[in-house]
Amino acid sequence: MNRILLASAFLLVSISAAFADGIPSAVPTAVSPAPKAPAPKLVEPHLHIARSNIAGHARIALTFDACMGQADERILSTLVRERIPATIFVTGRWLKRNPEALGVFLQNPDLFELENHGQNHIPAVDTPTLIYGIASAGSRQAVRQEVEGGAAAMVAAGIPAPHWFRGSTAKYELSAIGEIRAMGYRIAGYSVNGDGGSLLGAVITEKRIASAKDGDVVISHVNQPTHAAGEGVAKALVDLKAKGTEFVRLEDVEDTGDDKTTE
Repeated sequence: MNRILLASAFLLVSISAAFADGIPSAVPTAVSPAPKAPAPKLVEPHLHIARSNIAGHARIALTFDACMGQADERILSTLVRERIPATIFVTGRWLKRNPEALGVFLQNPDLFELENHGQNHIPAVDTPTLIYGIASAGSRQAVRQEVEGGAAAMVAAGIPAPHWFRGSTAKYELSAIGEIRAMGYRIAGYSVNGDGGSLLGAVITEKRIASAKDGDVVISHVNQPTHAAGEGVAKALVDLKAKGTEFVRLEDVEDTGDDKTTE
């Protein structure tokens, strides 16, 4: 009997040693999650134009993004009827869908300066990330393609080669700013966000734009005809004109942008 007990004990010791030498345990070990990539450092540059410095005669630059979707006739018709100049940033995607609006722009060269908003409305950010739910370009090569593709679409549509660029979301990495500047573009920031990406109501949009001061650059959108903001934009244009505002395009005046966007 003692021999049997000793043999059993020896067998148990041998099995335990085998597990200790590398037989996997039935209990899973915790795995540390992979570290998250650091979020890119983004900037949203400001832009101002040279002031008139004349009391009661503010000078402002109206800029409109035509991202995707259709033309907002409420805004476009007001600009034409009131003879208010503006700078319009168009994407290649918007140009394909809005030949009639493009025709209005081209028929009024004294009013409209057309500039580059990119090929497919992709944020000019080198690092893969989401900005307002929109996927960034994600690499320097993709940023370059967005800029060059937008310019090519404009020239193919009969528009003079652009000199300004404004990326989707108006946010950038500093490295992308350097890349775009090296391509020969000035980068258009702004100082007054008129319509909050066209998501604000008509009343608050009108107040924001009508509050623009001497030297301000206003950003709004001309591609959301079903949004209430467009009504506010149109009313604000009339408000500003009634106050004696001088409207200029970016190509007409000197400007100052931060984050090395215009240096």
